[in-house]
Amino acid sequence: MLPRELLKRIRRIEIVTQRLVRDRMAGQYHSVFKGRGIAFSEVRQYIMGDDIRMIDWNVSARMNDVYVKLFTEEREMTVLLLVDMSASGRFGSRVREKRDLAAELAAVLAFSAIRNNDRVGLIIFTDEVEKFVPPKKGKRHVLRVVSEILSFSEKSRRTSLGAGLEFLSRVARRRAVAFLISDFLEPVADYERALRITSRRHDLIPVTVGDPLEEALPNVGLVELEDPETGGTLVFDTGGPEAAAFARAAQRMVETRRDLFKRLSMDPIELRTDRPYLPALTTFFESRARRLRH
Repeated sequence: MLPRELLKRIRRIEIVTQRLVRDRMAGQYHSVFKGRGIAFSEVRQYIMGDDIRMIDWNVSARMNDVYVKLFTEEREMTVLLLVDMSASGRFGSRVREKRDLAAELAAVLAFSAIRNNDRVGLIIFTDEVEKFVPPKKGKRHVLRVVSEILSFSEKSRRTSLGAGLEFLSRVARRRAVAFLISDFLEPVADYERALRITSRRHDLIPVTVGDPLEEALPNVGLVELEDPETGGTLVFDTGGPEAAAFARAAQRMVETRRDLFKRLSMDPIELRTDRPYLPALTTFFESRARRLRH
């Protein structure tokens, strides 16, 4: 039995995300995520203007008339949500924690997928895979996925993007659309190889979930900071040279990460806890649609 507060959160996300999907996202999702190709559907009599390359000569010979083959798009895909639930996701300096934003974004993607008759699966990882929900269809299944994310309590505080990506390669034998949702605070060198390998096999979309205080700190004097993944603490002078060095290092990490995504021809989605996520999703869909047209 789920706690009442959790049920309220699930219901709120369901209402918000289903309305968003119905009004704004479903068509965009369908336009940029294609099925595996086309499959034969049936034959019908030739009509003036039909492509002569589609004529089924065997059927035409038997029926003593001209028939053409009809094909339909194989729409069904497998969508996998890889969600980083290490301890750094519990941070949020503004409206909500990073993991709450990740949960709502995952719900938007999941409801978009089932609206297009795709299957949705979930991989929750820290520095190991801690939860796997095999892909299925249906609203009830999506609500289970959302519930698993919202109610999850991590065993490990640390992160390994490679662990989640390697597990994806083992469980998804056929090409899938995979959204890798993380704050990507792990050093780029630690996950670059796994990202490169996985992006060759799957349509891998990195979704970065950040917070403004991870990019720069306001000048409030001395503060004690704790690393959520190691538990280590330090006293930090937000008005000293360390603060400027911190901001430069954070910016270098962002630039290095973006450069990696660009080199791998990936379409990232960048979210922050202090901003609405709809503009970022719209930008992603528009950018991806432009790239697919060329």
